Amino acid sequence: MKILGISLLMMGCLIGFSLSIDIIIQGNDFSQALYKAINPFRVMEVSELFVLFLLLSLFVVESLYLYIKKKSKATNQS
Repeated sequence: MKILGISLLMMGCLIGFSLSIDIIIQGNDFSQALYKAINPFRVMEVSELFVLFLLLSLFVVESLYLYIKKKSKATNQS
């Protein structure tokens, strides 16, 4: 669960950093900065999106599996 939390925290920080650079330095408003951040995903083909979501879902499923396995091991020992 730590890995998933750290990954989400890093993603949030990087998105915030990207948006702040677009807003403060380049002078864009929030909607333009958000559009620039999301635009690379909008131009992806279906196969690229499938691979992206497959890898993301495998990452989440593996993290949850390890968390559940760790919790069940801890309850069995108690």
